[in-house]
Amino acid sequence: MIEMKQAIQDGKTSLGIELGSTRIKAVLIDPYFQTIATGSFEWENQLIEGIWTYSLETVWEGLQASYRQMSQEVMQKFGIPLEKIGSIGISAMMHGYLAFDEEDELLVPFRTWRNAITGEAEEKLTDLFAYNIPQRWSIAHLYQAILNQEEHVARISFFTTLAGYIHWKLTGEKVLGVGDASGMFPIDITKKIYDETMITQFNQIIQKNQFSWKLQDLLPNILLAGENAGCLTEEGVKLLDPSGTLKAGVPLCPPEGDAGTGMVATNSVAPQTGNVSAGTSAFAMIVLEKELSQVYPEIDLVTTPSGDLVAMVHTNNCTSEINSWMKLFKEVADLTGSSMTMDELFSQLFNHSLKADTDGGGLLSYGYHSGENITKMSEGRPLFVRSPESSFTLANFIRMHLYSAFGAMKIGMEILEKEAVQINRIVGHGGIFKTPEVGQTILSAVMDAPVTVMETAGEGGAWGIAILASYLIREAQDETLDSFLENHVFVATKGVTLTAKEEEVLGFKKFMARYEAGLAIEAAAIEYFN
Repeated sequence: MIEMKQAIQDGKTSLGIELGSTRIKAVLIDPYFQTIATGSFEWENQLIEGIWTYSLETVWEGLQASYRQMSQEVMQKFGIPLEKIGSIGISAMMHGYLAFDEEDELLVPFRTWRNAITGEAEEKLTDLFAYNIPQRWSIAHLYQAILNQEEHVARISFFTTLAGYIHWKLTGEKVLGVGDASGMFPIDITKKIYDETMITQFNQIIQKNQFSWKLQDLLPNILLAGENAGCLTEEGVKLLDPSGTLKAGVPLCPPEGDAGTGMVATNSVAPQTGNVSAGTSAFAMIVLEKELSQVYPEIDLVTTPSGDLVAMVHTNNCTSEINSWMKLFKEVADLTGSSMTMDELFSQLFNHSLKADTDGGGLLSYGYHSGENITKMSEGRPLFVRSPESSFTLANFIRMHLYSAFGAMKIGMEILEKEAVQINRIVGHGGIFKTPEVGQTILSAVMDAPVTVMETAGEGGAWGIAILASYLIREAQDETLDSFLENHVFVATKGVTLTAKEEEVLGFKKFMARYEAGLAIEAAAIEYFN
């Protein structure tokens, strides 16, 4: 505590703020990467006129609230105001579309990664580039707007991701970390820049529109982990800490996406390492040693924060349906006069799922609250299906939903297995792993491999971007990110590794056969239930 207080007074701390799908979190760490204080703000996306979005007013409300709560915790613990910070990092959900005009005014409401409205653009760009361009990528959103002949496109001066937007407002710098940038537009892995050939191809296909801009004029500049991305301005202080207690001039690391911070938070930036993040969405990130043999629409090719190639299996849906059922069960518990908290409910029901049949008792669900690209579903229709012969027990019901949360992701992982991608280590992080052993055992059955959950998993991406901010002010400036993580950050970090039993692996495979065979039911629900 004495050392932490001294670090706060000397400004030798690092702050990470991540804007996730359901929570904005701020984490302040000391020079030894230990958490000093945290703050958070709960929020939800809105479906407005068919578009998943967040208002920018709520973005800043949540950013300020999480920072305020964190700084108040500093005052309560140490009795000193938070006036100096050594470095800051901003992270947020990858992809999406935030477009601005020359006056820096937002042209259309923020279009998040969750939207599945760019199918035509996805198909045409993937064919043009011979490179997978998923619907959620920023370039797909831009091209779809062009195809739709949206009026605002001619007036675009700059477009970016959510992390890039916040960083820009705090520093005045229109930059992006290479990992987040790789979810906007394909990256040349050798040069660590946007692929110039593909930029030329894009400019050629839109030439007939006679826009005043070229694509390269609109994209944020790319920076690698460890490079200086500007400093907190006086205007930025007012946006982050309206009380004015924090002093300007704090250096910021390149803003990153949640995929990149997940890799950092799990020490998974070296080849043959991987991690699975499970929250509102789920994605598996596997650092590759070489390119895949062909283009797969189920596999994104993105990068680590240092610019190394990563295979990303991303699904739009993971825990939302589990959360919906838990809210229903909580309502039942409240009705009976129970004083059980939500955390206690999650813990008890998750642990109860360990008593289930290994295949989930013949039950089936699709927790699709939004469209799902891997299974080619254009919209969300949460669905639960059983036959009269199914074993409809509470334990089976919970296990089935845990399996289903990773169903679409498993389809993508099967492709990497066929490509003989080597994976030495899988680390899980996200809310589904909060209850010890349960989510971890489920994921091990899904991956058919040992899964590790670290002590730091609870802090997630906000801690990961704080680590990247700390890497910015490291002593040895020539030290690589993977060396920094291995030899400094995780040198004493403990983790728990579990391996699913053979019968659990076989049970999940049986569930997956049911899951894939039943996709036509989900498609019919989309068509007929509106």
